[in-house]
Amino acid sequence: MGRQIAVIGGGAAGMTAAIQAAGEGAAVTVYEKNDRVGKKILSTGNGRCNFSNEAMGAAFFHGSGTALLGGVLSAFGVAQTKAFFASLGMRIRERDGYLYPASDQASTVLDLLRYELDRRRVTVHTQEPVETVSFDRDRKKFLIRRQGKDFCYDAVILCCGGKAAPNTGSDGNGFRLAQRFGHRIVRPVPALAALVCKESFYKQVAGVRCDAALTLRVDGQEAGWERGELQLTDYGLSGIPAFQLCRTAAYAVLDKKPVTVHVSFLPDFDETSCGSFFRERLAAHGEDEMDVFLTGIVNKKVNRLLLKLSGIRETQRAKEVSVEAWQRLQGLYLGLETVVTGTNGFDKAQVCAGGVDCSEVTEALMSKKQPGLYFAGEILDIDGLCGGYNLQWAWSSGMVAGRAAARN
Repeated sequence: MGRQIAVIGGGAAGMTAAIQAAGEGAAVTVYEKNDRVGKKILSTGNGRCNFSNEAMGAAFFHGSGTALLGGVLSAFGVAQTKAFFASLGMRIRERDGYLYPASDQASTVLDLLRYELDRRRVTVHTQEPVETVSFDRDRKKFLIRRQGKDFCYDAVILCCGGKAAPNTGSDGNGFRLAQRFGHRIVRPVPALAALVCKESFYKQVAGVRCDAALTLRVDGQEAGWERGELQLTDYGLSGIPAFQLCRTAAYAVLDKKPVTVHVSFLPDFDETSCGSFFRERLAAHGEDEMDVFLTGIVNKKVNRLLLKLSGIRETQRAKEVSVEAWQRLQGLYLGLETVVTGTNGFDKAQVCAGGVDCSEVTEALMSKKQPGLYFAGEILDIDGLCGGYNLQWAWSSGMVAGRAAARN
């Protein structure tokens, strides 16, 4: 009989680890605290499940585990992921390198994983949170306690996630289980979440979506730059470019460092080209009132906000605006400075930064402190950018940990 393996957490990494371990001949049991496995998968990619990306590498990830990434992604990368899901019956659609199921339904990915768990005879216990995990040195077995009883296993794979989206089951319990074996937890913070800003003027532009470039500064030094569709909310900045800067901003705020973002609403312009643009427009439309003069440059709500912040009346004729006021207005279009006071919480974050310190984990994702204990997915201190990277890490780490746990 194969090795007895327990997988704690039935998300993307947990299901993958279970499938791989069972394929290696192990008897696998999955413990999931929710009423069903894979709940978080259903919300990925706005319900379409961007499950990977053709552009893949360590540069798309953060955390203490970037040194592990090369080996894990080489063992099970994008090509293997595509082949795996194709073998389950899924047609794949690629959009600018982003990979989706051809059905455009996240439920397709989840259903195929569930069917494969059944085919490989993986035992799945839902609505059964694990109370404790310990190691019996006399019997050389792991003891998992649930419902007041202990169950023995040869190996355990922790795939409990981090703290993001706690309504899907990621409540930080995996960190507590890891700490029982002496593992250090890198401070968890929300990642891929919106930025909360100090200024009150955001209510005037809430709901606006626009192309913009964001420059993040920490202690006055540039700490990140992103461009994409910015979403302005009543409390600050959202959308993919804000999400990509979230983890850096979150750690800086946690460390009580000053954090600002400079928003360029004209990302294709620099100071020189912007000045030329407005001078040409003045020559042609200098008689227009400013509200009319600015129409068509960017969203009307943004135009009006920047006019107000620069001290220019909407009814003032363009040719009558002072040179100093023009400079203020152009400066705001090219780099509106906003003070970041925090991020949205874990309940609105797509992923959690921080987790089990990867220096305490082998290349096979086994604990250096307790042989036979493995980790996969978001519980480790590795988080990726938007674009399918976090799911690819789940598939890759799950496969590597599942294979190693079954063979060791």
